[in-house]
Amino acid sequence: MAAMNKSLQTTAHSGGAIGARGRQFERVDRGAGVRGRVSSILKTAGPAPVWANLALVGLLFCLAAPVGFAAPAEGGAPKPRVGRLFRVVLPITGRTTERLRQPVLKAIQQAQAEGAQPVLIFEFAVPKGQSDYGVGSKIGNAYDLADFLSGGSLNAATTVAYVPQTIRGHAVLAVLACDVILMAPQAELGPAGVDEPNITDSIRATYREIANRRKRVPAEVALKLLDPARELLEVETDLGTEYTTPEGLAELAKRRAIGNKTVILAAGQPGRFSGTEARRKGFISALAADRVEVARAVEVAPEMVKEDVALDGVFHAVRIDVKGPIRSDSVTKIQGMIQDAVARQNADFLCLRIESAGGSPADSIRLASYLLDLDSSKVRTVAYVPKEARCDAAIIALACDQLVMHPRAVLGGEGDAVLSPEDIQQIRTVIRDEIAARKTRSWSLPAAMFDPKLTVTRYTHKGQSAFFSAEELAAQAQPDQWTPGEPVTRPGKVFAAEGADALTYRLASHVVEDFAQFKELYGLENDPSLLEPRWLDVLVDALASPGAAVLLLILGGVALYVELHTPGLGVAAFVALLCFALFFWSRFLGGTAGWLQVILFVAGVSCLALELFVLPGFGIFGLGGGAMILASLVLASQTFFLPRNAYQLAEFQNSLLIVASALVGIVVVIATINRWLPRAPILSQMVLQPPSEEEAAAISESESLTHFENLVGASGYATTPLVPAGKAMIADQLLDVLTDGEFVAPGARVVVEAVHGNRIIVRESKTQG
Repeated sequence: MAAMNKSLQTTAHSGGAIGARGRQFERVDRGAGVRGRVSSILKTAGPAPVWANLALVGLLFCLAAPVGFAAPAEGGAPKPRVGRLFRVVLPITGRTTERLRQPVLKAIQQAQAEGAQPVLIFEFAVPKGQSDYGVGSKIGNAYDLADFLSGGSLNAATTVAYVPQTIRGHAVLAVLACDVILMAPQAELGPAGVDEPNITDSIRATYREIANRRKRVPAEVALKLLDPARELLEVETDLGTEYTTPEGLAELAKRRAIGNKTVILAAGQPGRFSGTEARRKGFISALAADRVEVARAVEVAPEMVKEDVALDGVFHAVRIDVKGPIRSDSVTKIQGMIQDAVARQNADFLCLRIESAGGSPADSIRLASYLLDLDSSKVRTVAYVPKEARCDAAIIALACDQLVMHPRAVLGGEGDAVLSPEDIQQIRTVIRDEIAARKTRSWSLPAAMFDPKLTVTRYTHKGQSAFFSAEELAAQAQPDQWTPGEPVTRPGKVFAAEGADALTYRLASHVVEDFAQFKELYGLENDPSLLEPRWLDVLVDALASPGAAVLLLILGGVALYVELHTPGLGVAAFVALLCFALFFWSRFLGGTAGWLQVILFVAGVSCLALELFVLPGFGIFGLGGGAMILASLVLASQTFFLPRNAYQLAEFQNSLLIVASALVGIVVVIATINRWLPRAPILSQMVLQPPSEEEAAAISESESLTHFENLVGASGYATTPLVPAGKAMIADQLLDVLTDGEFVAPGARVVVEAVHGNRIIVRESKTQG
């Protein structure tokens, strides 16, 4: 009886500790998890009669039966749960714990003030580009963090370690210090001792201490993760599965009935477990491939998990304005400004002030993907919407770490872009698979901003509300436990929300009246530096505008015409080259033109020159050259080859309008030049004037003085091909001749039919000799 009382006292003590530390938030697991807790408690209790142990097991199962993730409040009603996510960038340094301490304690205070149960999620992140899985954490720094996570100051919260990718080194110790451990299926935990040339007894004692505080991972397993020289055994006992070493097996046999023994990890084999292996053995609470699954695993709505943005103290903030229609060139410039601010100005806080009705889903997705790829541990992105972020502009806002809106600002709804079914499907995929997964958002309402056929309903579960489509509801852990309410979308209408409603729908993080409140919200003492376009960007914008593009094309075409009518290579040729170079240069930097358009233009001009100067007439080279020039000018004004939706069709029409306007302008200016320029006192010297009637008669008379009329009827032979021009030997003279269009081969007999001035018209003779 005394033994049983001792066991029950131990159980009560352990249960109290678990309750205070939030162990009741572990997912109900009546397999390995319960067996592990039973084994841990019995180890603490020491030897006891079999009947006492059996009674203890029954009591534990009775206590565990109603336990889920809910923390009951007074009166039995579950408290609402709020999540706070903190990124722990590896390796752990001396500053890591101090950076976390104040934000973590503040999060607990805020949750308690709201009457909610805080769930603190610590995401252990390996920086991008690092191939050694976060090694380099010193044991002292790792212990400081582990001691903080498992210490009394966090008793009111549930601590969750999330391991999305493989980590090695002493960062493993901090993972073991949390109440709940979640891992991606393919992520690995361990080995932990890779940074230590010698595993000392003090380091072993540190790992044993932290493991025994939580008892989530058995102490012997934790020691194997640390020390590859140990051998780890899995032993089946009368009370379940336990883990020990060959040296500890004899001691275990004194307290338990030993069954099967299996060597899990042999001596000399590094200690590591994948997420799948650790879950199968009950070392972790659940598997989670992304943040949304993390939220579901701890039964917190994804929108209720807020990532802390103030871990780095004072921000170096910059602001970029996203105004007007979304276009390829504007997105390219924004990406360039962000890259320049991060690389050269060391910016770590990026405010995107969005005032746009969209315009190009593809380019909005391109900018959203760029923002998602930024390392949020180094650069925090916050969208500020004072007026509107409609249609595809909403994708950019949702891709940021946080979204702040004016109470009457509009998010989503119809905008400048007309979405095709393909656009809608692509946007849904991006929102569901990228934005929602990486920004811990529910995806149904954002997707409904673009898909009018998607029905989203408000659901409630244990006092908590969420907004799901049928597809997202089916993906929940217990979809039948959610109670449906009224739909929040209207059939055939895309979803839109004003700022105040967006906060209710958990699309927006905060609502502010003006930018001054925005700065106060994030502790920004001064206005963020506004990243404005450089002088080069301003020049490119000016040159790429429709008016400037038409003007450049008109000047270039007219200058080219003038050059063809003036002797030598002069000012007009330089002006033409400059205008066309500026046109393609502005389009090239604006992102709408590439080398293909330049090559098409040069090839087209070359074909026209070939037709005009080498092969007289107007044949395939003239038509092909003109077509290539027109195609290059049209393609240089857009980002696609052929329009595939309404937006691209409108852009294609704008491109055609620019080229057509330029052609009309060229014709008008050339006609004006032909009429007025020859009469101008000074400009007349630049253009060859056509001869007057008297001059033309004199020229004809001078040409006729050659007196080829006597050759009419004479015969000879062609010395070159006549196509139709060529040379022929007639009356012992080598003369330039023409046919009436027929082709005459060299050596063929020809007869002079007529003479016009100095032009000798011949035909092929049908008689030989």
